[in-house]
Amino acid sequence: MGIENNPLSVKPYNFALCIVELYKDLIQNKKEFTLSKQLLKSGTSIGANAAEANGAISKADFSSKISIAYKESLETKYWLSLMKDSDYIPINKANKLIDNADELSKIMFSILKTTRIGSK
Repeated sequence: MGIENNPLSVKPYNFALCIVELYKDLIQNKKEFTLSKQLLKSGTSIGANAAEANGAISKADFSSKISIAYKESLETKYWLSLMKDSDYIPINKANKLIDNADELSKIMFSILKTTRIGSK
C-alpha cells in the first residue's frame, strides 16, 4: 500500500501494523479474543480515519474524520491500559504502544485545534 510521506499517513499506518501484530500474538498465544478484538478495531481505525481525512472533500469533513481518529486513539489507549493491567500485555510493550497512541492523539488534537481555529 502506497502512503504519502507525512505524519498523518505514516505514523497511524505503522501503529496499525503494530496493533495487528499484537492482536495476532494475543489470539494465538494468550487465547484472548474479546479485548484484543476491541483493541484491533480501535487501533486500526485511527489510520483508516486519518486516510479518509486525507481525502476529505471539505474542511468540515476533514475535521470530522480527524476528530474520529483522535477519539479512536483515546479508546486504543484505554484498551492497551486495561490489557496491561490485566497482564495480557507486558508492561514495557504496552507502555511503548500507549506512548505511540498518545503521540498520535497529540498530533491529531493539534490538527483539530488548528483546523477549528482557522475555520472561525
